[in-house]
Amino acid sequence: MTALVLPDVARWESWVAMVEDFGGPAEMHGSGHWFLDGDPVPTRAGCEAFVTMTEVTAPGDLDGLRVPSTYFWIAAGDGGPHDELVGFLNLRHLLNDFLREEGGHIGYAVKPSARRRGHASEALRLALVAARDLGIAKVLVTCDEDNEPSARTIEANGGVQEDVRNGKRRYWIG
Repeated sequence: MTALVLPDVARWESWVAMVEDFGGPAEMHGSGHWFLDGDPVPTRAGCEAFVTMTEVTAPGDLDGLRVPSTYFWIAAGDGGPHDELVGFLNLRHLLNDFLREEGGHIGYAVKPSARRRGHASEALRLALVAARDLGIAKVLVTCDEDNEPSARTIEANGGVQEDVRNGKRRYWIG
């Protein structure tokens, strides 16, 4: 079972384990960590800073880079407070120029030790429901051109590839 949960400092220990499993931020797609002042620090204070970063939102394009978003952590389980965190997902409420070309509405990543268990596919499915609830009828999801597992995940969720731009496959769902 997989659930999307809102970032919460009460889950800091599981968050630390998840960040460490990624082995650094390079593969933490959907996390938004690049808006922190430096890389995520795997401590309670680091988790607090991370959660605060995910709460930043406003109408329109925030700073030329960010748009209003809902950040989620992907949990293995039904979303209970003791479920293991296995990944990140960011549902962007609108697209700016960069997101329209490369980033899309939804970005996600599952930590290495939890891959190939269906978490990415179920998290994307849940995010598509949340997008519909926000009134987003047609969702853009992208992945690196050479990321076959992600391409399969997107296609399994109804993604139809439009094209490839700047090394990113662009899929529309809806």
